[in-house]
Amino acid sequence: MRATRGLAGFVLTLLVCAAAAAGFAPAAEAAPRESRYAAIVVDFDSGDVLHAVNPDRQSYPASLTKVMTLYLLFDALESRKVSLRTMLPVSSHAAAQAPSKLALRPGDRIAVEDAVLALVTKSANDVAVVVAEALGGSEDEFAEMMTRKARQLGMSSTTYRNASGLPDSGQISTPRDQARLGRALIRDHGEHYHYFSTRQFKWRGQPISTHNRLMLRYKGADGIKTGYINASGFNLIASAKRDGRRIVGVVFGGDTAGWRDRQMAQNLDKGFARLKGGIDIRSAQVEEEDRQDLDRLIASAKTGPQDRKGKVVMAAARPQDDESRGAGDAEPDSWSVQVGAFSAYKPAHKAASAAAKKLGGLVSRATIDVDKAGSGKKALYRARLSGFTEDQALAACKRLAKAKKDCKVVQPSA
Repeated sequence: MRATRGLAGFVLTLLVCAAAAAGFAPAAEAAPRESRYAAIVVDFDSGDVLHAVNPDRQSYPASLTKVMTLYLLFDALESRKVSLRTMLPVSSHAAAQAPSKLALRPGDRIAVEDAVLALVTKSANDVAVVVAEALGGSEDEFAEMMTRKARQLGMSSTTYRNASGLPDSGQISTPRDQARLGRALIRDHGEHYHYFSTRQFKWRGQPISTHNRLMLRYKGADGIKTGYINASGFNLIASAKRDGRRIVGVVFGGDTAGWRDRQMAQNLDKGFARLKGGIDIRSAQVEEEDRQDLDRLIASAKTGPQDRKGKVVMAAARPQDDESRGAGDAEPDSWSVQVGAFSAYKPAHKAASAAAKKLGGLVSRATIDVDKAGSGKKALYRARLSGFTEDQALAACKRLAKAKKDCKVVQPSA
């Protein structure tokens, strides 16, 4: 009997070693990174928690930061420090911000209302800094104003370091705090909340569409803000109203925009069901997700086909510059078309604008993106239209080719 057990143990050891040599590992070790998922849903009127998963886990808010930037801008509107027609100057610091951006240039000016629309749709980082400098004198001073306001609103676990949400290790928050902010903005600035329902606006004749896809698909949803940097994953504050009841939800750490939106929809469904069911929401239990199960979920979402040796091949990584350039909350998996490369910004923008006009309806959800490569005399301005699916990008280039215009499809990581 002992010999049998010894032989079985020896065989098991061999199998484990063989699995390790073949590239297999326990599921917990297969995860590319620790799960970042955290979420909360609250009743707008009372603030009672309807659903929560790790709601006090700190992470990076990414472009959810711009909700606070807008809160302070709405404060300034109500105190009449500015009006919707006030023109805000663009500094070199603002113009130098990483995408997502309007590609403003030093010396430009932008109206407050256009700034609001650019922040809620394009999530423009350059515009966030324009607002910060106009209200705070400098972005650093404005970040201190943001943190002070956060404390006034009861956001005890939030610190702001910039106005845009671009990567900064000191800029942190939690789903619970962001839910407080969402409720406060709707409560304190309800007359301006309608801007978050904007699906598209035009900037210098070009359409800019919202990044908030959930708002377009979920019944009752009417705002408010998406966010993404590589370090945070895909974040979202959402609000929806049904049968006269409003709820606010927050998701941190989605692995893709689609997964984040689906998870938010499920969470909001749970919130409305709890309200409708008349459950005592004050005693709603926080659901602590199993860490290993979440890690397995994220790992499986990131794996692709197997190679000849049986190892799992990881799917294509996010663009390498997502974190360093920030990416605002632009979809990092969107496709682009490039219609030329120039030594100056103006002809590049002109070429992209001409291509957009030529494409007509095909660019209803795309935006002009003049991408600068290099610096100094070697700088190159690539005229692009971004925000396409792969099929749309291919169709756009096909149409431009028929018009005898240069065009090439640019993959997300290019």
